[in-house]
This record gives sequence, structure tokens and C-alpha cells, in this order.
Amino acid sequence: MSFRYAFAFAAALLTACTAGGVPTSSGGGGGTTVQVNLTLSQPSKTPYGESGGYMPAITTVAVGTQIRFTNTDSFAHTATEIPNATQFPGGSPFGVSALMQHGTTLSGGFSSGAMQAGASSQTITADRPGTYLFGCFFHYGAPMRAAIVAQ
Repeated sequence: MSFRYAFAFAAALLTACTAGGVPTSSGGGGGTTVQVNLTLSQPSKTPYGESGGYMPAITTVAVGTQIRFTNTDSFAHTATEIPNATQFPGGSPFGVSALMQHGTTLSGGFSSGAMQAGASSQTITADRPGTYLFGCFFHYGAPMRAAIVAQ
């Protein structure tokens, strides 16, 4: 199982270094945990609008996969779902509830709450197929936003 994760990670890095590429990370179901880093990154175009601040910008996982957000930056960030969105909204869609940790499934809505540098979120389960957009309460306009695609 670690070979599969290492391969997916290497593929994500290679894609991230390709001009115009969309970073992805694939994880299998059955207890696999995929890490999404909150970090300084250059904005990139995605099918959902401009993305940045999360690596990878688009994380593709199998239903059943666990996702954990880790703040590898020196500033506080959140990873907060944008409910029912198919494109990133122009302005911040978040209220102050984004600052509190809640939710453990993609389909039920989630927020990591305000995570200081080096902190990790609760584990979020990819419980249903779909595309889930999310962003940072503090830096949404930077643009700090990304997507998880559960298949």
C-alpha cells in the first residue's frame, strides 16, 4: 500500500511541475489517508476557477479515502467546504463558523477550523462520489481554494 501512495505522490509532484498541469493525488479506499498541504503556492487555473494555496490543487480520491489537511505554511489557515458549489464564488463564501472545526465527511460539510502553522485537521472521509470545493477563510481572495474529487 505504501508503494501506491509513494507512486501517487510522485505523480502529483511531476504533474505540479508541468506547465499548465493540474496537480492530483490518488488514494485508494479502505483506510487510505491522503494529505493535502496548506502552503504558499502559485495560483493555477482549474475547471472550477482559479486555485492556489493547497497542494495539490485538485485531489482525486476513491470513496472511502480519508483526507487530512496539514498547515505547512507559517500563517493560520482553514480548509472549509463551499457547499453546493460547482465553481469558486467571486467573493468569500465563508462566515465565522469556518473558524471552528466541524464535520467529518465531504458530503456533510466540513471545516478544519483555524489551524496554526504545523497543525493538522480532523480526518475527513470521502463518503460519497462528487466534487467538493473548499477554501481558506483568511485568504480566499489570494486565491486560496482547491477541490477534492471523490470517485
